[in-house]
Amino acid sequence: MIRILLAEDEDAMRTYLARALENAGYSVTAVDRGTAAVPLLEAEHFDLLLSDIVMPEMDGIELAQRCAEISPTTKVMFITGFAAVTLKANREAPQARVLSKPFHLKDLVMEVERAFEDPAAFGQL
Repeated sequence: MIRILLAEDEDAMRTYLARALENAGYSVTAVDRGTAAVPLLEAEHFDLLLSDIVMPEMDGIELAQRCAEISPTTKVMFITGFAAVTLKANREAPQARVLSKPFHLKDLVMEVERAFEDPAAFGQL
């Protein structure tokens, strides 16, 4: 089973995303900040890091960079509601996918499925 580490600081969004991904057949571990995700990346293997970009303590881009050091085979996908942040993410983490809010859950699930159907089209950092 594909394992996803979800880092999203907004409670309702985190619950909503985790439930949708679990219903699609993925194993999801959800945390509310990047600093909570790092120890999990060090202790366990995840196939995908799905991270909000704007979070307290450690933003998603920094988390993705730490993920690349700790677990280089873990794919990275960002979610954000800020267009300017999307541009920064594309510049600083060009191998990561960026999904802009608002999006349909089916779009999220489709992007996750695509990441594992065609690994060559979805690089790591």
